[in-house]
Amino acid sequence: MHGIGNDFILIDADAEPLPEDRLSEISRRLCHRKFGIGGDGLILVLKSSASDFRMRMFNPDGSEAEMCGNGIRCFAKFVYDRGLTDSEQITVATLAGEMKLDLRIEDRRVGSVRVDMGQPVLDRQKIPLSGNGRSPVIGEEVSIEGETYAITAVSMGNPHAVVFTDDVSGVRLEQVGPKIEHFPLFPARTNVHFVEVHSSDELTMRTWERGAGATLACGTGACASVVASAINGRTGRRVTAHLPGGDLQIEWAEDDHVYMTGPATEVFEGEIELGLRIPSAV
Repeated sequence: MHGIGNDFILIDADAEPLPEDRLSEISRRLCHRKFGIGGDGLILVLKSSASDFRMRMFNPDGSEAEMCGNGIRCFAKFVYDRGLTDSEQITVATLAGEMKLDLRIEDRRVGSVRVDMGQPVLDRQKIPLSGNGRSPVIGEEVSIEGETYAITAVSMGNPHAVVFTDDVSGVRLEQVGPKIEHFPLFPARTNVHFVEVHSSDELTMRTWERGAGATLACGTGACASVVASAINGRTGRRVTAHLPGGDLQIEWAEDDHVYMTGPATEVFEGEIELGLRIPSAV
């Protein structure tokens, strides 16, 4: 499945349990675009005692992510279209907390999903960022290998660094992204977004995702970018975010929650043998 080009492998892990000690290896194996299926992440669909469902998401490098905005829309389509729920409002437990989802049904299938992404976190220590600098982190200048970047930091359950630019297409994402992701300022690493603001309700962004690299879309990143744009006085609180894979509608509402609306698309289903390890050289 994919959410505007951010693609994921989804498995009903209750129907087909996977060994806990192999989940990182399985994610690396399945997400590899040469030796596996290929994807920006592995998503496990699980039962929950407190919510309707539980979601776990693993990056292509095997690390587990707290949340994934595009992934959770795919999760919603998976459980509804496969008859695991008949409700158009569901709750999903994640490592970033419980998410509330409104499913938009088209021809008896999920076409798009509106997700209550919760409240953005602006506290420096909770994002987290190291050091005792100012909080919230708005336009903090960081020098990396001779280049200076003004970073606004936001957590949407996972950490994001937003950098504004006048020409997002000209950003050397593959070179700069990993340098910021692994910079010591971010003890848990960070997702990196370069944002070009067009008007008070429109922006374009490119993303380097923590543990995944350059991706066509990032739902939590779009939310963080709109929050960052608003607190920098560059946009309002209802914004269309243009990402390489498509558009998301983001609203930072009066209740301080961020709401994301976007599509979810199924591409194919099948079976794969999990017995083989990916070669150590890749």
